[in-house]
Amino acid sequence: MARKPKGRPISGLFLLDKPQGLSSNSALQRVKRLYGAAKAGHTGALDPLATGLLPICLGEATKFSQYLLDSDKRYLTTAKLGQRTDTCDAEGEVTEEKPVPQDLTREQIDALLEQHFSGEIEQVPPVYSALKLNGQPLYKLARQGVEVEVKPRQVRIHEIKLLALREDEVDLEVFCSKGTYIRSIVEDLGLLLGCGAHVSVLRRLQTGAFHADQMMTLEQLQSLAEPRQEETENSIHQRLDALLLPAWSPVAELPALELTPEEVERMRVGQRFRAANAGSLQGELRLFTAGQSDFMGIGEIGTDGVLRAKRLVSTA
Repeated sequence: MARKPKGRPISGLFLLDKPQGLSSNSALQRVKRLYGAAKAGHTGALDPLATGLLPICLGEATKFSQYLLDSDKRYLTTAKLGQRTDTCDAEGEVTEEKPVPQDLTREQIDALLEQHFSGEIEQVPPVYSALKLNGQPLYKLARQGVEVEVKPRQVRIHEIKLLALREDEVDLEVFCSKGTYIRSIVEDLGLLLGCGAHVSVLRRLQTGAFHADQMMTLEQLQSLAEPRQEETENSIHQRLDALLLPAWSPVAELPALELTPEEVERMRVGQRFRAANAGSLQGELRLFTAGQSDFMGIGEIGTDGVLRAKRLVSTA
């Protein structure tokens, strides 16, 4: 007999401003604990050094986390010039030091960004990363001194902007596809400049349609979770739950389709059919009961006009 998960069956999306020095999983566990949630998952890890937007799915929202994992991201980063490290960021050991060119200009950096870091590019992920080789994370192999060959991968840089140039620092804003390593961009830029570079600051500003101005810190969440005078646990839960975005938020960009009561029953038992309100809709859709009162999950209409269930939420 399957065990029931401990915790509340709460569902929704929480937008966390992850603090520096905390792993994404540790941040996830803190949010899960404060909510008393039975189930939780994040949507794309940030390095402990990094801060910023970490969407956390609770309950049924975890079924749609892949959509945010696959979404575009926006970052602010500061590159420290003149030093390379084994991790490509400030947490690693310095492996090489070279003087920064005294005559370095914004125009030179802009030209390199345009030539080497725009559109579809090929990059080699850092050895110290969560990518796996034969089931083992690369960072674990690197710490054991195991030499591995990391294969290049295709990513897309939608936009990269030079925000500031100081004596030995460069501030960049990068809007990119999933799987892009900002550390690799900074490492490669440092090599092109001839002096080396590593990431000293990294902050995520956007994941898919969600932006930094929507997020909340752990301290803010913790403060709201503190009981007030003669307050019930239920009252605390209501206050915290009001912060959550709907469980369908990770797929908010998909068109919505309302099903009739009869269609809802047919969908629940796995039938395929032509939906009365589908019109010319095709592809993936958010499914709701009539009046959009209840989110059912994700369906898909093929070229034949037939709707099938793709991933439904639990009604238990």
